[in-house]
Amino acid sequence: MNSPWTLALRSSAITITCFALLSTVAAAQAGTDAASQDGASVHELDSQVRELRAMMEEMRAENAQSRIEMRELREELQDTRKLLAPLAASLNHPAPTPEPAVSVAKPSTSSTPEVPAASGASITADLGERIQKLEESTQLLGSKIDEQYQTKVETAAKYRVRLSGIVLMNAFRNVGTSDNLDFPDYAQPPALGSTSQASFGATLRQTEIGLELFGPTLLGAKTSANVQFDFAGGFPSTPNGVNFGIARLQTGSLRLDWKDTSVVAGQDSLFISPLSPTSFASLATPAFAYAGNLWGWTPQLRVEQRFNLSDQQTLTLQGGILDNLDWQLPNDQYFRSATAGESSGQPAYAIRSAWSRPLFGHPLSFGTAGYYGRQNWSWGRYVDAWAGMTDWQIPILPRLILSGEFYRGRGVGGLGAGIGRAVLFGGNPADGSTPIRGVDSAGGWSQLKFQLTPKLELNGVFAEDNAFANDVRGFAIDANNFDTIKGRNHGDLGNVIYRPRSDLLLSAEFRRLHTFPIYSSSSLTNQVNLAIGVLF
Repeated sequence: MNSPWTLALRSSAITITCFALLSTVAAAQAGTDAASQDGASVHELDSQVRELRAMMEEMRAENAQSRIEMRELREELQDTRKLLAPLAASLNHPAPTPEPAVSVAKPSTSSTPEVPAASGASITADLGERIQKLEESTQLLGSKIDEQYQTKVETAAKYRVRLSGIVLMNAFRNVGTSDNLDFPDYAQPPALGSTSQASFGATLRQTEIGLELFGPTLLGAKTSANVQFDFAGGFPSTPNGVNFGIARLQTGSLRLDWKDTSVVAGQDSLFISPLSPTSFASLATPAFAYAGNLWGWTPQLRVEQRFNLSDQQTLTLQGGILDNLDWQLPNDQYFRSATAGESSGQPAYAIRSAWSRPLFGHPLSFGTAGYYGRQNWSWGRYVDAWAGMTDWQIPILPRLILSGEFYRGRGVGGLGAGIGRAVLFGGNPADGSTPIRGVDSAGGWSQLKFQLTPKLELNGVFAEDNAFANDVRGFAIDANNFDTIKGRNHGDLGNVIYRPRSDLLLSAEFRRLHTFPIYSSSSLTNQVNLAIGVLF
């Protein structure tokens, strides 16, 4: 039987050999593009991979052998304890003997030598210590091997990839009509001939899947990339197609991160509107996306610079260019044409500054931002879209946090402002002589979060987006706009979120949307949403 020291040395030698082979394989993979023309190099790489796999199998075999030997040593320890127990008992508790009348010294006739109690305890302790060390070494080796098989995401490159996301199921009941049944953004009048405004349903299309790649160091910067999908891209035209949500790209970006500087390129959320209300009833679009919460997953290139004003205070400056979108519907399902913002021949521009410091274990922060984009609506009709924003996070108490955002702008329907409308037409939109006007609007939202326990939190939110009705009435004619012009959208929600474990959440939410069109009566929608999610 191999001794624990021999097994430890053998395991160490195998581990060092594996690391050496892994380094060789990584170096070979880094040059696969140059070696693709050399058959001998490919053959050598393949043989090294097979050798590495053989070494891993040998390590697993050694691990299994170590477990067998550990069980054998444990059995030997039990047998030894059984043999030593009577001797130790007789030495520690000798049987009383009657004293003779006359004390006479007698020579010992026993052939069994005396064994001190300390000696037996020492043998037992030494053997137990050896068993414990062998068990710890075996468990460590087994956990390392199991960790590699459990967490590794295999890729063609040598860089680490992390899979994450959430499997989320929402069950809901609505009273009233809205633009979307499962995650409504604004209320609508009931359909003609509808006798009931109540509905019930369930969905998993807000489930999200993300991949994050950790790349090499470039010019002193850590490189990384990420991409995130959900299944809220629509429904196939098949029976029960509402259950077959189409995969949709949310975000995907590449990052270069230095100590105080970052460069981000890709399709990302709006850095000028970084906050959103806490809700697991609405992930496919942020909560109150058309009620004052500016949002968009927009292609962009931005630069971030961080300044440490003190040990606890940080000033962050951000600036970038964005795809100049204006929320128009695509002209074609498969082929892309320029929208009004893209037809201007220039991107949109955005900047943001923010100050932050910790307070009560949470960030205390204030931010201000600005946005500008020029739009070309053909026939020489241009609109200069702009917006100013502010955001805040204020820990009032260790368990009570106030957060929110506010904006004021014009023609920024591409960011969800004006309830998704960028411009108004003074007549028939198809007529090139019809005048247009950018929608003036203002809105925002605010949330109060109460963290009852580390696992249980309560959130209350109110939000509103207001397209100025006087400007609309003085310019737009309902009959010439082909859809209902919405002047104001008000929303409230309250939810409770319970996380019994770090990877499991339960949520219950009530949401109310009250939408006011310019030329018709208002509509009201209430939703009760129950959610259960598993994070991975």
